[in-house]
Amino acid sequence: MLRVLAKSLVLKEIRPETREALNAMCRAKCVSAGQVVLHEDEPTNFIGFVLSGILRMEKTLTDGRRHIVGLLVAGDMFGRVFDGPLEFSIEAATDVEFCSFPRAAFEALLTRSPDLERAVLLNIINELDRAREWMIILSNQKVVGRVSGFLLLMCSRFRGVSHVLLKPGTGGIEVTIPISRIDLAHLLGTRPESISRALHSLSDQRYIDILEPDRILIRDVEALARAADEDELEIVATLKDLLSARRIDR
Repeated sequence: MLRVLAKSLVLKEIRPETREALNAMCRAKCVSAGQVVLHEDEPTNFIGFVLSGILRMEKTLTDGRRHIVGLLVAGDMFGRVFDGPLEFSIEAATDVEFCSFPRAAFEALLTRSPDLERAVLLNIINELDRAREWMIILSNQKVVGRVSGFLLLMCSRFRGVSHVLLKPGTGGIEVTIPISRIDLAHLLGTRPESISRALHSLSDQRYIDILEPDRILIRDVEALARAADEDELEIVATLKDLLSARRIDR
């Protein structure tokens, strides 16, 4: 189990003895799409790492509406360490397998393992970086710009994580959107109908092809980045390399 987690940026550099200690307390769990993993405002009794599938983080607003504030993919950590209850719930957007560690035991290991402490700190930094990326995308006043940025960021997130959701296609890079159109609309702060119009607009301009409602072929990376007002995103150079090489690194 820990061999899978060791491939992630979070745990790949921890010492063998730390990995063995984690392995001893690790429990694999599977949940179905739609199932709540952790509830908002409730204390968490475990720390988790996603092995496969997609988790969504949801926040309940004061008027009762629920808003998706982020997605967790393979290798991502969730749960609060040395802190109180979560400020959002965590639910399965797809069928998910994750690794669970008892919080008290994990925290005890963390206090005596500088390598694990560093790994957790790196995870927090990665979360902050992703939050900044989402802020940039959501600041775009045009829905077509938010959708364009989402597609680029999904390529960034899934590269090296899932060769099912991201793979070379005929004339571009094929991306499978792993959440429902309603969830995507919540994530991007708009309506499902607006998402559909934005995708068709990008298709009309030949930036993308809509293969299926949840399968998109990115044809013009630079044009998509311009539509997102983010033509200097690091992922643009990466995707151009993928288009040239016609492969995903394994």
